[in-house]
Amino acid sequence: MESYAWNFTYADAFVILNYTIRNESEETINNIYAGIWADASVANMNYTSIYEPGGGFNWYDNLDGFDGSVDEAGFNRDIGYQYDLDGDDGWAQSYIGINILGGSVPRPYWDTYFNQWVWTSSNNEDYPGYTMPLTDYDRYQQLHSSVPQGTGDLYTDEGYPNQSNSWLFMTSAGPFGSQPTESDSSGWELPPGDSCNVVFAIVTGLWSGSGDDSPARRANLRTNADWAQKAYDGEDKNRNNILDEGEDIDEDGVIDRYILPEPPPVPNMTVDVGDQIVTIYWDDNAEDFIDPISREKDFEGYRVWGARKTFGDESAEFTLMAEFDKTDSAYADIGYNTGFDAVQITNIDGEADSVEINDRYYHYKFINEDVKSGWLNYYSVTAYDRGDPDANLESLESSVYANRKYVYPGAKAATDDWPDPPRVYPNPYRGQAVWEGYGSRERMIWFTNLPSKAEIRIFTLAGDLVDVIQHDEATYAGADIQNIDENKNPRFSGGEHAWDLITRHDQAVATGLYLFTVENMDEESSLYGRVKESKFVIIK
Repeated sequence: MESYAWNFTYADAFVILNYTIRNESEETINNIYAGIWADASVANMNYTSIYEPGGGFNWYDNLDGFDGSVDEAGFNRDIGYQYDLDGDDGWAQSYIGINILGGSVPRPYWDTYFNQWVWTSSNNEDYPGYTMPLTDYDRYQQLHSSVPQGTGDLYTDEGYPNQSNSWLFMTSAGPFGSQPTESDSSGWELPPGDSCNVVFAIVTGLWSGSGDDSPARRANLRTNADWAQKAYDGEDKNRNNILDEGEDIDEDGVIDRYILPEPPPVPNMTVDVGDQIVTIYWDDNAEDFIDPISREKDFEGYRVWGARKTFGDESAEFTLMAEFDKTDSAYADIGYNTGFDAVQITNIDGEADSVEINDRYYHYKFINEDVKSGWLNYYSVTAYDRGDPDANLESLESSVYANRKYVYPGAKAATDDWPDPPRVYPNPYRGQAVWEGYGSRERMIWFTNLPSKAEIRIFTLAGDLVDVIQHDEATYAGADIQNIDENKNPRFSGGEHAWDLITRHDQAVATGLYLFTVENMDEESSLYGRVKESKFVIIK
């Protein structure tokens, strides 16, 4: 079995399950029917407290139904679904559904069936036709037949039970196999060693409006089921398992499935970290992207995101710092039509250009100033498209997490003249800095104005050696500090190094005045071996 899921906003309400059925026996299997049954029990565990009388989870207030409406391609959706009777006062106003998307047998040659029954009961007074299958024979019969639809006070307008209970439901389809046994393809077989496949979708959807279950209230369920179907169909628009003329979008001679409209690719990005400043660079790799469905270059613009600590809403993980998009008059209603001049890298003649950093060329830059040194920040750049109004598809944006870069702003490594003396911040250190955790090993101060390579030696006033720190701009990743997560691969400015106030004997330092020296260890520097001194205070 293979499963497929997407994190796009329009496609995050379904999962596709592709089952491969292989005949491992020595006998030919005729007319395979496949189905998924679910005891979904739609509810919300937070609706009522489990510690109050009558509170907690209730699986006896569900109803089932079957949506056989026709989609825009002219095929029946055939979604078996379940929902909570009253929506738990707004806490469980949603559907869960199961439908069949396709398989090794082309769509015209298999049918879909729907069944429902009550848990632990093979029969019941109100609905004698809704029985739980107890034998393999009964199960096979039920897989290729549907429950009878009724009329009257005990049934919904669509013919299914309207008395809530612990209902189960099943969506099934068939026949399936690898070879047809009838000239009209109404029968199929699976010889020994052969395989066939059946593809299901588990679909969810919020109620569209309130009131009783109805086609209008199932609008979101239908929309999500249609996206699942489009994802499975891929290039096979008419669902006949044949690559017909005009369907081979990428011209590879193979039906490509499990494809959906995609946002532009994540921009290649890097950052340069300085003293209270971060410069973000990215290239234009997203601009020539061709959407796999529309086959159009639909790139529209970029968004620059920063950590909540930069500025803005403290409750949000990211803050939108800037947005830039095309000025194309044909899509003037999308974005702000700013153009890219504000971030475009140019040459001395003002023409669009690029800058090379670590063997990669970048075409845009954004400068974030007044960023507090010593604080963990992070940045990302996303690319977004113009959407597809004809398909009722909103603009799609690349993931804000995909190229996130963590940074600690601070002073650059000292140059050959090393004009400024090294120092420590915060100084004095008063018990706990805001950027720290609560553990004794999560405290942190910063040494700044360091050469690219340096040895820091810390002493008490009595001259006792407290600790020795080796600094190397090229390799420093904060690995010696518990408060810095080296797995995030943070970027540093090069001229700063953190210390966790733990001595070389693995003890926490005491309150007092401390002296330190910094020796330039860069053999290529004209100041190699130069030593500078300074001091700091710790108050606990």
